[in-house]
Amino acid sequence: MIVSCDEHGMGAAAEVLLGGGVAVVPTDTVYGLAAHPDFPEAVARLYDIKHRQAGKPIALLASSADAVSRAGFPLSGAAARLAAAHWPGGLTMVVSNGERAEGFRVPDHEWTRRLIEKCGGLLRVTSANLSGGMDATDAQTALGGVGLTADVVVDGGRSPGGVPSTVVKVLPDGSIDILRQGAVKIQSAAEL
Repeated sequence: MIVSCDEHGMGAAAEVLLGGGVAVVPTDTVYGLAAHPDFPEAVARLYDIKHRQAGKPIALLASSADAVSRAGFPLSGAAARLAAAHWPGGLTMVVSNGERAEGFRVPDHEWTRRLIEKCGGLLRVTSANLSGGMDATDAQTALGGVGLTADVVVDGGRSPGGVPSTVVKVLPDGSIDILRQGAVKIQSAAEL
């Protein structure tokens, strides 16, 4: 099912995600393949659909920094400064709460943030392409790559960014490891 990036499409996508399904959604960077984190079988489908290596983590897109805190990952120090400077936007931060680490991003796409909020504040989202394949910057490309096996594809036009997010890991000492350069250019923690 293909739906538009409007209120009707939001209702359809939320129904799919809250029912344990998988959706292709637009973001500010590239199109994403999303599942609700409360449905392990849906998250497992992300790996199957993408042909993603088992155990390779899938980040959480959040509706806001507050949603990240509510999930048990309050941001402080370097993480808080990065969030203030680059959220919403194309930065994924891997942070630890002392028990486990998670990657989070708040997308700079109002419709998608509203969808995430409607679904409780967090969604597991990976790029909507086969592992190692070209990133999807529009719904038709996503549909051709992974969308035929998703339960709904939201057509939001061309993604304005066209480049995947930058991924950094915030270390306990406040330094950062750059895991992938992408939409946001970060060289070191000294920039914070």
